[in-house]
Order: sequence, then C-alpha cells, then structure tokens
Amino acid sequence: MPTNPTHPEVPSDKLRWRCDPSQLPFKTTDEIEPLDKIVGQARGVEAFRYGMAINKAGYNVFVTGEPHTGRMASVEKLLQELSHKHGAPDDLAYVNNFKNTDAPILLRFKSGEGSEFRKEIHDLVDTLKREAPQIFESQEYVARKKEIMETYERRTRDFFKDLDKRVKEEGFALVQIQAGQMQRPELMPIVDSEPVPMPRLEEMVEKGRFPRDEFEQIKEKYDRLRGEIDKIFLEVRDLQKELNEKGEQVDKHMFTASAQRLMEPLREKYTSEKIRKYLRDMLEDMVENIDTFRTGGQQQIPGLPPGMAMVMGDPFMAYHVNLIVDNSEQESPPVIREGYPTYRNLFGSIERVIDRTGVWRTDYSKIKVGSFLKANGGYLVLNLMDAIMEPGVWPALKRALKTERMEIQTFDPYYMFMSSSLKPEPIHVEVKVVVVADTYLYHLLRQYDPDVQKIFRVRADFDRSMDKNEEAIMAMARFVRKETQEEKLRPFEASGVAALVEEAVRLAGRQEKITTRFPTIAEIIREADYWAEQEKAAAVNEHHVQRAMDSRKYRDNLIEDKIQEMIDRDSLMISTTGAVVGQVNGLSVYSLGDLAFGRPARITANTALGREGVINIEREAQMSGPIHNKGVYILSGYLRRVFAQNKPLSVSASIAFEQSYSGIEGDSASSTEMYAILSSLSGVPLRQDIAVTGSVNQKGEVQPIGGVNEKVEGFYDVCKSKGLTGEQGVMIPHTNVQDLMLRKDVAQAIQEGKFHLWPVKTIAQGVEILTGMPAGEQREDFTFPEDTVFGKADAKLKELVETLLKFAKAAEEGGKEPDKPGGCTDCGK
Repeated sequence: MPTNPTHPEVPSDKLRWRCDPSQLPFKTTDEIEPLDKIVGQARGVEAFRYGMAINKAGYNVFVTGEPHTGRMASVEKLLQELSHKHGAPDDLAYVNNFKNTDAPILLRFKSGEGSEFRKEIHDLVDTLKREAPQIFESQEYVARKKEIMETYERRTRDFFKDLDKRVKEEGFALVQIQAGQMQRPELMPIVDSEPVPMPRLEEMVEKGRFPRDEFEQIKEKYDRLRGEIDKIFLEVRDLQKELNEKGEQVDKHMFTASAQRLMEPLREKYTSEKIRKYLRDMLEDMVENIDTFRTGGQQQIPGLPPGMAMVMGDPFMAYHVNLIVDNSEQESPPVIREGYPTYRNLFGSIERVIDRTGVWRTDYSKIKVGSFLKANGGYLVLNLMDAIMEPGVWPALKRALKTERMEIQTFDPYYMFMSSSLKPEPIHVEVKVVVVADTYLYHLLRQYDPDVQKIFRVRADFDRSMDKNEEAIMAMARFVRKETQEEKLRPFEASGVAALVEEAVRLAGRQEKITTRFPTIAEIIREADYWAEQEKAAAVNEHHVQRAMDSRKYRDNLIEDKIQEMIDRDSLMISTTGAVVGQVNGLSVYSLGDLAFGRPARITANTALGREGVINIEREAQMSGPIHNKGVYILSGYLRRVFAQNKPLSVSASIAFEQSYSGIEGDSASSTEMYAILSSLSGVPLRQDIAVTGSVNQKGEVQPIGGVNEKVEGFYDVCKSKGLTGEQGVMIPHTNVQDLMLRKDVAQAIQEGKFHLWPVKTIAQGVEILTGMPAGEQREDFTFPEDTVFGKADAKLKELVETLLKFAKAAEEGGKEPDKPGGCTDCGK
C-alpha cells in the first residue's frame, strides 16, 4: 500500500458515524414512551401555527419541502391539535324558494340544529298529510260546508221559483234536456198542453199546421224570456262561483289553522328572520296546494275512472330540507384531506335526473356539496400537484378564497349540456386551506401566478433533516416505539434502533444530521419486523434491520447490477490498475427513484497545437447541461491563471466522457477533467486505481459535491469485482469528509488498508496523489521547476507557442498570409 505522509488519508473515525447501542437508555422500545410530537421541523411548525392563528383573508398556508419528509402527516397532526381549540361550525341547508324556484335559499343553523330542522319539517309534512283528510271529514268542516250549501240551494230555489212562475204565465215550460253526460234547461212553448221545441214549432208553421202570426208572438216572448233566463243563469253561475270561493276559504281556513298550530313550535324555536320567512312562505305554498294534502299526494289523471289515481314523483319534495353540511357529529372544526380533488369532489355539483318524458330536470334537492364546503369553518388539506392537474379546480379554488364566497354549479368540460338555470344562493366561506407541494413547484407557481401570494400569505417550509443530538436520537427511538405500537409490531432492541439511526444519518447525507424522512424509516421498521417474524425472534435487532435494507436494495438495483456486469466483461471500459496519460476515472451517481448508486466513468483528454482552448465534446454533441458546461469554462480560467501569465495559451484540448450515451449534468467531474488535461500536457501518466470526484474553481480549489458515499462505494464495488490490490482508492474534496457515512464493508476495507480515501483541497494536491510526482510551485517569473507536473505542462505549452510562431513566420516568408486564429483563447469559442 502506498503511503504518503504529505497527503494523509481520511481518519478511520471519520468514515462512518456509529450509534453505540449501549449508550441508549433502554433495552427494547417497550420501555420508552411513543413519540407524541413533531420533531425536526421547528421552522415549518412555527410558520404553520402562525398562518393558522391569523383569522384574516388570504392567510392560507403553503407547505413545501421534499417528498417523504412527513409533511402531510405533520400537517394533519397539527390541524387536529388546533381544531380542538374551537367548536363545531354551522350546519348549512338549501330549501325551496317558493317565490323563485330557480334561486334556492340558504339557511344556517348551529351545529346539530340543521338535522333537527330537517326532521321537524319532515314530521310536519307527514303530520299534515295524515291530518288533512281528517280535517275535511270533521263535523265542524261538514257543518260549515252544509251551511254554505243550504244558503246556496235556498237562493237558487228562489231564483228558479220566480222564473218558473213567469215562464208559466207566458205559456212556456222549462224542460231539462240531456246533452251527453250533462243536462241543460231548455225553454219550450206550450202547444195543445204539450211543450214543443221551437225548431219543431217553426217547422209546423212552414207546413201550415200552425198559424204564423201566433208563432211570431210566441217567438217574441221566447226571445224575451230567453234573455231573462240567461241573465238568471249568469247570476246562478256567479252564485256557484261564490259558493266555491267560500268553500275554498273554509278549506284554507281549516287547513291554515291546523298548519299554524303545528308550525308554532318551530317559530318559537328558530328566531332567525330568514327561517321564519321561509316557514311563512312554505305555509302559503301549502295552502295554495291544499289538494295535494287532501289526496295524500295522489294525482287524478284525466281518463282514469274516478277514485283511481297515481303518484308521479314526490309531490311533497318542495318542502324537503336539503341539508348539505351536517356537523351534528362534529365537536370541533372539521379537518378534511381531499386525496382526489376533482372539481365535483371539491366544489360539489347540481345533479340531474331524466323525467318520464325524457327531459333533464333538476331542483334544489339535487345540490350536492364537496369537501371545500364540508370543511367550512375548519381546515382543508390538498396536494398541489393533484389539484392543478384537474380541469377547473385551481381557478375555482382561487376565486373562492379571494371572494370568500362559494357558488355551487356543475362543471364538466367534456359534456356540452351541463349548464343549469338553477342558481343557488352563494355561501360565505371561512375555511383555512393548506396546500402541500415541493419547493420547486411552489416557486414556479408563485412566479407565474400572482394570485398565489395574495391567498397563500404564509409558507411553511419543512426541512429534510434535523440536527443530530441526543434529543433527536431519542426522538427517533420514540418514533420506532410509536410505529410498533400503532401497527402491532415487535419491539426493537437497542441495536435495532441504533441501526435505524445510522441509516437515518446516511439518508441525511451529513454526519451531523438525521433525516426527517420518517415515512421511509417507517417502511424499514415494518420490513425489519417481517424478517424478525421469519426468524421467529421476539424482538427486532440490528441483523433484521440490515436484512430489511439489503432486501430493499436488492429489489431496486437491477440496473446497478447490469452496469456492473458490463464493467466486468469490459463492455464498459474501466481500468483499476496501471497508469495512463490523459486518462482518469471520474465518478458519477445514478438516481433511479428511491435508489442512488455510484459508478466510475472514464474521462480522457487530448491536447494539441491550436487556439480553440478547452473543447467539451459533450457540449459539441449537445449532450451536456449548462452546469457541466460552466465547469469546463472554469477549467479554461484555471489554465490561464496558472500557465498564461507569461505567454499566450495556444492549445486545443478536447475532453470526453467515454462511452457516455446520455446527457451529462453537474460540475462534480471538473477537477477530474483538469487532471486529465494536465496529464496530457505534461505527459505524466495518471494512476487508474484511483477514482476522482470534486468540482474546481478558477483558483484551483477543490469544492464539495453531492453523493459522496455512493461514489466511493461505487468505485469500491468495481475494484472488489475486478480484484482489490490494496492500492486502490478515491480522492474526494476535503469538505466532504463530514458527509461520509459509508457502508460498513467499505469502511472496514479502508480501515484494513485494502482501500483508500484521500481528502483533497487543491488541484496541486490531487495531481501529486495521482502521479506520485510533485505538482510544482510557481516562481516569481511564473515558471515552474522542470521535474514537476506543472513544469512539464508549462514546457509543453511553451513548445506549442513556439511551434505556432514558427508556422506563422514560415507562412509569412512564403508569401502566404498566416492562418487566422481559430477562436478566442479567452472564452474557448
């Protein structure tokens, strides 16, 4: 194993943080209390409570943060705590508007009174249906009707008595003639003691069987009497109309008295003027439709024999109460999480039915509300991505929150006949909306939708990690206790909890942090319990937790294994021994959902005479992202700073990620690319048993990168597969040492000297590790010692400049105009 005291390796105690089970104050989690609070989210919780406490328009809360950090569970827990500080909100009901049926009326009730009112109205209508027939059969009703009828008959007899006397005096008679099912009186003259119809008498005159002058006298009397009879019958008809009106007045009076008696308790109980007005309007409508109660809702259909009737729908539907929000079982403001926020589920709709004639019909009883109104007076929780993907949902949500009013209408963009003339009374809403989204989506929406900052004035940002301390470690242990208790799992031994804490630190990506991705930890808990069950263990220990994590990785790492197979059979060419000029092993991370793993990638550089500067082949092939392009431009700046202080930088250097067939992004390989260029310029080979990661700035300082654990482990796995030599290792930025949480087998291999890990601060330090040769310090005249990497590179660059000058001079002496430079050395274009 090579040793170099100038470049020490990462200390063994920095490779991986260990949670000592013996330091935990319990043997199993059954000995501790379950977690009953939210931990690790002090900033987000404080912002959330602040937004919920301000009862002003627009103070809804936008919860942001990474997925799987327990945002939704935390929000629900906080809302449950807050909701118990207040009482249940009002009930809401729509009732029929008897003056304008297209504009249903909204009634508000205290919590629980809505269902009582609905039942009381239902009982009132049922009672009237039963009592109405009895009212019209009562002795009082019969007596009053009989009195009216007797008065009518007496007056009618007086009319006809005088008429009959007058008719007889004039020599006529009134005869009843059957006309279909009706009888009508007909005036006929008396001829030879017999009544004769006028048409027949006229026919007798024509035949000479009756004197014409006598007929003319009779006709004159007939016309006069006919006019008097018609006048009398008009008076009789008016008398009949008066009879009917008095009969209706009696019916209405008797029914009204009974209905008012039944309604009196309702008027006393509900003091709201709006409710009392509704009761008055309902009573007026009942009186106008008294026959509906008289017949029990059965309607006589023309053509059916008397006594046979049928019921078409519910004739008493107009008196039903549509209780759209019932909070009778609520003791506190509702907390509703809408997991499927379609327009209908959120804002309700007005349903329709097809009647017997095939026509779409609707009424106030078909009004259905969604979770937005069910949460009125409480809290509504939504996932932003789900909401904005549904047509019409986001505009309707903004409109309701800005106006604090909700108008229920049907929305279906895929159906052209959904418009409705029904316009229910708008509802004043007081609901706190909590929208959960990732941070990127929040900023994107805030940038392009100016309404967001007006209606979501508070942002609660949830962190992906928390500080690692004794309190956080115990919180993790109590979380394990909570999960095992709620899901009836086996208790965890101290070693099992310690293994979970170590995994939580690894997920956080920094030794001084613990992840807040509690849903992921909960999955490991459940799966570790499964392995304990398979081994019939009474408690879950470190071994079971490790099996759970290994099983999770095995289920997901098919692509990782396929890439390793390609490296093993040299389909992907990676060298782990020897030294090569202009070639170095870089490290990249593949992120595939829940799985992230590192693998080496060969990076090569070629340098030649020219002025193109550093050429990024990935960029030229349009396979490079902007951050990677920036890293390559920084290389040019570093080369100019080191080598172009006493001469022009006349070089053309091409860099490539070999066997890369997809896009490349990030600058974590910029230091690796710098080593390849320096090797190509100096001709000094680079060790292939060392992989490199780290970005670089224009001063040559190596900067931290992400995924350091996966990168180190990825190269270790390749070296182990090809055969460990005891000299292989990885160079990482020195600032990434605090992020190390390596796998146990990798940490052990480093401790045993089978693998190595060097922290690097500068490019010069990395060059010395990769080449075994001093990098070289720059003198005051901007030159370097000859027997150094930088000295050899500087000499090569001088040679390239001199060669370029010779070509230019030869071209000038030969009468030819020298070639113009191919690009700008400053920008590399």
